[in-house]
Amino acid sequence: MTTRTLGQWLAYLEQLHPSAIDMGLERSRQVFERLGLGRLAPRQVVVTGTNGKGSTCAFLASLLKAQGLKVGVYSSPHLLRYNERVQADGLEASDAELCEAFTAVETARGDVSLTYFEMGTLAAFWLFARAGLDAVVLEVGLGGRLDAVNLIDADIAVVTSIGLDHAEYLGDTRESVAFEKAGIFRAGRPALCGDLAPPTPLLEQAQALGCPLLRRGHEYDLAEAGEHWQWRGADAAGLALELSGLPRLDLPMENAALALQAYALMGLPLEPGTVAAALAGTRVAGRLDRRQAVYQGKPVQLLLDVGHNPHAADYLRARLATRPVNGRRLAVFGLLADKALDGVIAPLAETFSHWHVATLPTPRSRQGADLASALANLGLPATSHGEAAQALAAACAMAGAEDEIVVFGSFFCVAEALQWLAGHAP
Repeated sequence: MTTRTLGQWLAYLEQLHPSAIDMGLERSRQVFERLGLGRLAPRQVVVTGTNGKGSTCAFLASLLKAQGLKVGVYSSPHLLRYNERVQADGLEASDAELCEAFTAVETARGDVSLTYFEMGTLAAFWLFARAGLDAVVLEVGLGGRLDAVNLIDADIAVVTSIGLDHAEYLGDTRESVAFEKAGIFRAGRPALCGDLAPPTPLLEQAQALGCPLLRRGHEYDLAEAGEHWQWRGADAAGLALELSGLPRLDLPMENAALALQAYALMGLPLEPGTVAAALAGTRVAGRLDRRQAVYQGKPVQLLLDVGHNPHAADYLRARLATRPVNGRRLAVFGLLADKALDGVIAPLAETFSHWHVATLPTPRSRQGADLASALANLGLPATSHGEAAQALAAACAMAGAEDEIVVFGSFFCVAEALQWLAGHAP
């Protein structure tokens, strides 16, 4: 077989299957079995949800690592490097490791056609199975029931939130979305839900499978107390647990509480100082990610967030409201054409003094001119730019010392901003 670089492999995977998304487990299950894959680690956690998957996975991984465990984390999409998707024991998979894994999957698949995501998921599983891990934390790509990650039987299944997104695949009601996400539940094994009002199909699936269901606001919860917050939950035997004096976090504390409940079910030590340090030290690039830059000799304050659907936009609005700035907030914004533009703009309409919008480097992008027009129709000041880097530079030029620039929307938008920021670090 021809030796390929990682870049060549990724280009090959993009044209391997007729469609980028092809829901179903039949094809990937065939290759999973041909690879001889089964359990990836003694502890297997699968995480799905409309929003909050990335930070929940990161919090849980931090808690497990704090106990000296060797943890594998699979996530998607990536921001700058494909390697970000596959991490084992705190390290991203190297180009050579990923190429070896893709070669193994390519050999095993034979004439079975796989999508880019399915090939990548199976490659991650192949690497994890050989890494001698103590635990894996696996983020679902889309939905749950028919996602390739669902080939793994979760010891603990986690649903972060249930909102409307990807309607063409998951349906246009919260009930249909809940049904798809509950597809990761396994008979008799714990299921966690961070949504405060989970639709009936999720509750029915847990009951039908005999899953112990732990819900935020019921079996576990969090409460803010000044500069701290407290958590209550339960262990695997149902005994009550509580931690107080936890430090406030930049990342969503409800996702930290959810990860903490998943951790509490594993029977590992729950030492307050260790837990607090693990949560406080958790960072996720592009998610409520505070940065500083220097532009034309002046310091600039930024916040990056990959919120790209109405649920995420409303959450971003609420978080920004809890941290007012002395000056203005300026937006740098880009969105894919299949996202609910009106639903993303509406919660944030009063938040920004000016919107700098951009066309993103993908055929799926909504054009910057269309974004600017939609904002203008709402009476919101906006300037269109050819790319996100230009939009960010314009926002930096406009920003004063007490202003804050919020870069949000598609992963493509935040990724471009990160690349631009690499050349404008303090």
